[in-house]
Amino acid sequence: MRNAAASVAMQLCKVLIRSQCWSVRVVPSKLGAMGTPVSASLTKVRIQPPSDNGVPYQPLDNRDFTPQAPTLVLTVLINLTLLAVILVLFYCYQTSNGIRWMHSDKENASATKWRSFGQDVTTVSLPNGKDYYNVWCIFTKVASNSPMRRKFEIFVESLLKLSSVDIAFHVITDDDSKNVAEKLLGNILSSTGKFMKVQYYDVHELALQLADIVSVMSPHFSSKPGTYYSDALFFLSLGLHRIAPAEQSVAAMFDADTKFRRDIRKLFDEFNTFGSQALFGLSPELTPVYRHVLYLYRNKHPDTLFGEPASSGGYPGYNSGVVLFNLDKLRNSSVYDAIVKKEKVDAMTEKYHFKGHLGDQDFYTLLGMEKPELIHTIDCGWNRQLCTWWRDRGYADVFGNYSKCDSETKLWHGNCNTPIPDD
Repeated sequence: MRNAAASVAMQLCKVLIRSQCWSVRVVPSKLGAMGTPVSASLTKVRIQPPSDNGVPYQPLDNRDFTPQAPTLVLTVLINLTLLAVILVLFYCYQTSNGIRWMHSDKENASATKWRSFGQDVTTVSLPNGKDYYNVWCIFTKVASNSPMRRKFEIFVESLLKLSSVDIAFHVITDDDSKNVAEKLLGNILSSTGKFMKVQYYDVHELALQLADIVSVMSPHFSSKPGTYYSDALFFLSLGLHRIAPAEQSVAAMFDADTKFRRDIRKLFDEFNTFGSQALFGLSPELTPVYRHVLYLYRNKHPDTLFGEPASSGGYPGYNSGVVLFNLDKLRNSSVYDAIVKKEKVDAMTEKYHFKGHLGDQDFYTLLGMEKPELIHTIDCGWNRQLCTWWRDRGYADVFGNYSKCDSETKLWHGNCNTPIPDD
């Protein structure tokens, strides 16, 4: 349509020129990437009447020339020409964004063809020279009609709509779930008008890479140890520094049942406040789950703050719905390498009589008890958990002390299938 309109405009211009009634000069403006205009002024049209002797008219001053007695035909031709040019301008201006996003979708579709997982990943590229904020998420065992499908959609939409920075999105997934993710991400990129670099990683390959960590952790922190694939899902974050490409220095991982209320850039600002030894950043657990898990230790140590709510100065444990990683430090930390060994994990769980069921979250909580300097505590507003399961399981009298968070909510976490507010 746009090409047809342009052709009509140019043909009309040629008619005018051949008739020697007017001389027309069309000067295209500079065009940006993919032919889109740099500014709203796409063309400059200059129309000059000829003089009686054939020499182009030179106005006496800078005022626009207006013919004194144009013929009817000449007036019609002039108006048609100007109308055609205006239509071209209007159409180009209105459709420039649409053309750009359609091109983005084509890039997404071609770049996300299934090749291989692991470090050789598929990428939707952005211009060079960008500083990406690395965001990780696990998206597995998701059917097309799964409730997790909608949760993932809410998570990504909120991430992109509020973000002021360039995102590199790393999705740990399986074959079927990847197909779902690709469709969702394509739709979200189109609807939000945002770009994002996307990389996929096969959960089975990563589980094999981290088999040593999984085998150490699962006997202590799994509800039903022995299901290798299921166990691996819950411990992948503990080896993220071995999975992530070497150029990533810091990263954040989120549960898919979260929703942003503020720009993710502000969360990454937390890295500026990490202690010199901090490897991870997590928010406090907002339920009495570790009051329950640590009941034997608490009976033997009645004055301990372990398992007490943060609102009263205690240590309630950590929640792994949001985790920040200093990947550079993790890759070079002999302390961390030692503490994830079987002998050390066995010793820590025995020391605190710790038997958990929440995977990596249990280990982070135990790590915070044994080596608190390795974890930076993030504001609870960045992981505002909504689960009330423990309130109805014998802890109603103290639940409010744990769920209290006086900070502004910057991210909702709808854990244990709790609905997330619409705000």
